[in-house]
Amino acid sequence: MSLFELNEPSILSDEHRLIRDQVRRLVDERILPYADEWEVSGTIPRQLFRDFGALGFLGMRHPVEYGGGGLGAMASVIFGEELGRSGYGGVASALTVHSDMSIAHIAHRGNHEQKQRWLIPACTGEKVGAVCVTEPNAGSDVASLKTRAERRGAGWVINGSKTFITNGVYGDIYVVAARTDPEAKGSRGISLFVVEKDTPGFRVGRKFEKHGWRASDTAELFFDDVQVGSDALLGEAGKGFYYIMSTFQNERLVAGAMATGQMLKAIEYTIDYVRDRQAFGKSLWEQPVVRNKLALMASKTFALRAMVYQAAQMVEEGKDVVREVSMIKAWGCETLQEVVHGCLQLNGGNGYIIGNPVERMARDARVLTIGGGATEVMLEEVAKRM
Repeated sequence: MSLFELNEPSILSDEHRLIRDQVRRLVDERILPYADEWEVSGTIPRQLFRDFGALGFLGMRHPVEYGGGGLGAMASVIFGEELGRSGYGGVASALTVHSDMSIAHIAHRGNHEQKQRWLIPACTGEKVGAVCVTEPNAGSDVASLKTRAERRGAGWVINGSKTFITNGVYGDIYVVAARTDPEAKGSRGISLFVVEKDTPGFRVGRKFEKHGWRASDTAELFFDDVQVGSDALLGEAGKGFYYIMSTFQNERLVAGAMATGQMLKAIEYTIDYVRDRQAFGKSLWEQPVVRNKLALMASKTFALRAMVYQAAQMVEEGKDVVREVSMIKAWGCETLQEVVHGCLQLNGGNGYIIGNPVERMARDARVLTIGGGATEVMLEEVAKRM
């Protein structure tokens, strides 16, 4: 029995366990044999989205009548944890940005026609989603975004730019935050729109070369007089900031789940290594300092896992979890850095060599203290609720 499989929480249903088993099998069959190639090319094949979509994993949280599973937050947590356990952060991020962070806006705010048009093909993986909030001068500070959308005739014209957008190069459906009321201050006057890939005036700029998450595509995007119809507006005009904040809570919860999976996998890799590595006449595992370090990292990992599962259960009970999810995002993703770098240290020189899974995981982990709400911002969210 692996470390990862010890003491499965009793709050998980048989359906949750089946989801875990199926996702793990798909990871083993469709990700692990090929992901090194994707790391080099910076491209995840569209077929991978179709494979996950065909089994219902991309729409687990979305309405059944539009191809989803109608499940709760725990399904997203299991999905994120298993993808994190793959050890390929770029693949995990591309899939979860699609399933839980972009098309979720259509599932929550879209009308019947919008869901039929965009949500159904997104749940099957035929269309890939991206969420476009971050700008050169507005990241965690969403209220400062400058991209604007002006009414023109029966529709809207969007102008501006976005940056650091996951699935930005190869996506199809872009959920774009834009300021629709230039007179409104701060968080007011922001709206959400759906822009399709082939819309005139929409352009993909640079495809970024990243420190980690190298399998996923990340881009800057430009909107030059992009004309969309009135049917591109999601929900109510001026409510976009609040829509983004509500979806951020799920994004941060999934980030905590991904961190948990990565930590568990890094520890497993390292235990295998130290049991084989001989030094000073015995294996490293027989050195108490090594065992104790791994035991402490495992303890912190299980603490994070408990926090994530409890928060997911609270979400399903309809409770406000901004404080708890902010704690998970801040402490969990910082603890991830401690664990993967601690594992790299125990792998010695091998841990620093490209091709070692722990080396890749250490690079991939770094962005989780930044994306989706930087640690400093998350701690302020906690402090405001103390």
